Amino acid sequence: MDEQRFAYGGQAVLEGVMMRGRQQATVAVRCPDGTIALKHLPLPGATKAAWRRLPVLRGLFGLRDALGIGKAALDFSASVAFGEEAQLSPLAQGTTFVVALGVGLGLFVVLPSAVANFAYTRLGTPVLARELIEGVINLALVVGYIYGISRLRDIQRLFGFHGAEHKVINAYEAGAPLTVEAVRPFTRIHPRCGTSFLVITALIGFLIFLAVAGLPWWQRLGARIVLIPLVAAVALEFLRLAAAHYHRPWVRRLLAPALATQQLTTREPDDLMIATAIAALVPVLEADGAARTPTAEPDPTCVRFASGGPTAPAHPRLG
Repeated sequence: MDEQRFAYGGQAVLEGVMMRGRQQATVAVRCPDGTIALKHLPLPGATKAAWRRLPVLRGLFGLRDALGIGKAALDFSASVAFGEEAQLSPLAQGTTFVVALGVGLGLFVVLPSAVANFAYTRLGTPVLARELIEGVINLALVVGYIYGISRLRDIQRLFGFHGAEHKVINAYEAGAPLTVEAVRPFTRIHPRCGTSFLVITALIGFLIFLAVAGLPWWQRLGARIVLIPLVAAVALEFLRLAAAHYHRPWVRRLLAPALATQQLTTREPDDLMIATAIAALVPVLEADGAARTPTAEPDPTCVRFASGGPTAPAHPRLG
């Protein structure tokens, strides 16, 4: 696929943005002195195995790679924003992951299933009604969780960088110059956003989980946990297809409820946030041979921790 068809994207990190292309991902983080620290993360090469590029399967492998890259980006951003002392030991990281996974499964899988099963066994609701109750509770918990964290002041700054990431990607896909002035007017809503992915995953999960609706509760619960990667992969394929046809009015209407949740997880970014997102995308485009001629004056950046050595090539100052 050519540069205009490739789905560039990224994520917000602490005080910065990670952008991902075909060859590498680049993390740009604002240092305490106001400069930008860059880290380039190599990506796995394109696999030659045709079966790994099949729909759904490619989503499973893509999600696995995205988790690894996302963790590396967050670790780097924490080291820049808070210093090396912010780094957790491998044991602490593993413990945190296990606890977070347990809480997530308990809140978004076990709790909705237990409530719906109570309605089924004690109130005599039909099976389809039980599944609807569980799906509605799950979706409500997802949206409620997003709303809850969106009210936290520190998270709102992270969501500002999230908005900057979306604006820069929207500007690039529209062919606009990658300058703060050109990027600023673009929307902070994007059809490939992870927030929309969470909502779509909840909806896709309802449909897929109907296949195990006839099992006893404990078997049904276990099957749902096992099927989570499949649900996520199918949701990713749906989002990929919908984003490719987002120019069609009926697709826009279909995605509108899921996209509306991005109003909670993005904030209007300031110019420094936009500049940081641009600083993350430009090296990614350069690595892919898709960069446009920069229009800003060059200026040194903070490049401590850059991969491949103690320094990285100076990047144009765009803020």
